[in-house]
Amino acid sequence: MTWVTWRQYRYQGALTAALTAVLAVVLLITGLHAAWAWHSALAACTKDGSCASLPDSNLSLSNTTIAALVVATSAVPLLPGLFWGAPMVAGELETGTNQFAWTQSITRRHWLAVRTGWLLLAAAVLAGAVSALATWWSGPDNALTADAFKANRFDITHIVPVGYAIFAMALGICAGALLRRTLPALAVTLAGFAALRVLTSQWLRLHFMTPVTVYYKLTAPFTPNGSYLAVSQGIVGANGKPLTAGPNSYGYNGAPIPAGCMRFTGSPNPGAVVPCLSAHGYRGYVTYQPASRFWAFQGIETGIFVVLAAVLLGVTFWVLKRRDA
Repeated sequence: MTWVTWRQYRYQGALTAALTAVLAVVLLITGLHAAWAWHSALAACTKDGSCASLPDSNLSLSNTTIAALVVATSAVPLLPGLFWGAPMVAGELETGTNQFAWTQSITRRHWLAVRTGWLLLAAAVLAGAVSALATWWSGPDNALTADAFKANRFDITHIVPVGYAIFAMALGICAGALLRRTLPALAVTLAGFAALRVLTSQWLRLHFMTPVTVYYKLTAPFTPNGSYLAVSQGIVGANGKPLTAGPNSYGYNGAPIPAGCMRFTGSPNPGAVVPCLSAHGYRGYVTYQPASRFWAFQGIETGIFVVLAAVLLGVTFWVLKRRDA
């Protein structure tokens, strides 16, 4: 079965390896330049003690085209599940080759176990290799901007892409076994993967752990250290109720601003409303996930996708065992 699997996927594997090698060369060339620029800037600012202002400088470590290419690697974990996983069972059922493959000495369970095992390994290796490249390439920019926890950076670096790839492969295989048609399986794999990724990045990830909330004086703004994950922020009144953010220049619209502060909203100096609000007991707040939780969140998110993949594969084995070919 291993030899048959290799024969069937050898051309796709060779093409994938070639494209990954091209990506590696591009990121290596541009990444070395970014690393040189970052270390040069760091050495220069260390001499004059200006490193604290380095993130606000005009230092550019990458061009937008390469940065967009790196962000686009977020689709890599989906591709093996889409083009290898979805047709794996569905293609056999559509063409009728399962009648030959499953009536020989190889049982359905053995066929599925070997084929699935090799494809899962290939998907994990591909995602891991591309993620390693993206992680290394993003290093200088992460150090400069402290955005490793942000969307489109957290999702493409370190270990979570491996979890995504394993899930996408399992989803494609399961969809093919259930639907028995390749095109519908492709559609379900694409839609299911995209939906879960969006749900995770926009909502679930924010609540993996209880977020930290810090209140601060409006006249002394607070910014969490490092690459934190922002959940919410705003202003609360003395009664603890939040003010409503508005589209005007001073940021308040229809909120219960004290009468003594309202006179500043139409003045030539609307910024004076902030000290006035502070004097009346209004405070700013920021709710966030600290940078120290980055690796915990990587592990949690990877675990969620791997567990879901295990469930999908369990369903696949059950379906092939119960359903007539």
